[in-house]
Amino acid sequence: MSPAAETIHVAVAAIRGGDGHVLISRRPDHLHQGGLWEFPGGKVEPGEAVTEALVREIREELDITVTPRRPLIRVPFDYPGRRVELDVWLTVPQPGETPRALEVAEWRWVPSAGLSAYPFPAANTPIVRALTLPERYAITPAEEDGDALLARLDRALASGLALVQWRRATADAALLREAIRRCHASGARLLVNGDPAAARGAGADGVHLSSARLRSLDARPLPADMLVAASCHGPEELDLALGADADFVVLSPVRATPSHPRAHPLGWPRFAEWIAAFPRPVYALGGMSVADLPDALAARAQGIAGIRGLW
Repeated sequence: MSPAAETIHVAVAAIRGGDGHVLISRRPDHLHQGGLWEFPGGKVEPGEAVTEALVREIREELDITVTPRRPLIRVPFDYPGRRVELDVWLTVPQPGETPRALEVAEWRWVPSAGLSAYPFPAANTPIVRALTLPERYAITPAEEDGDALLARLDRALASGLALVQWRRATADAALLREAIRRCHASGARLLVNGDPAAARGAGADGVHLSSARLRSLDARPLPADMLVAASCHGPEELDLALGADADFVVLSPVRATPSHPRAHPLGWPRFAEWIAAFPRPVYALGGMSVADLPDALAARAQGIAGIRGLW
């Protein structure tokens, strides 16, 4: 495709119902990518705000009214002969309205965990990833008594924690297996910080790659049914994460932290600039607490990650 080809700005609605299910629709067979499922929306008209386009397109396609809540992710994508930029927003439907298939072949409500069972256009894959990840990503302390760590984990899981990064040495296999068991019993997922093979062997849900390990890879290190995350500190490492087909990344440090006193904090403006067109979910790390979550979401982050602030 010519570099001068026009980018089509598309407003996309991730419509989440009160039960957490997500509304998806199937494209008519005669259209580009026909027969595939997608998150509904359409082209933003000249002079139209993306939120206005969302409301208009969903009314035209499904005959319901939605309220945009916040930006979720922006996905630039090149198809043969065309380039699109999907501007994805979390929205909620007006209570009491029932969708009708006006400009779509069909529609249905699907639990987030079930989205991967549907065939989507390739450009929609990052949206599926974002909708299946929580807003908090808690990282275990590297050094802590095992019993105390499990007790801390139990309290966090009871409060709704759904995604954990295990930073202790994987050599403590019994403790790791017990942590995985407790996470799975609560419906949470656990990623091992370290070697992908060790994560797979332990029965974890995936691996979290350090920036150094990320630089050693040239392909995705685990199958699609496991999560791959990566630590990034700048645009170069964000590009490497795409090359490794990471499911999500952590970008840091947003704020100054006692553990890395010499690291220069990014601040929210630079953080937002670096992830503005990054087609993967991004967690903000570095001095984060739950109080920072609104700022992170406003910057198009998936949410926040942390050690001290999330336990």
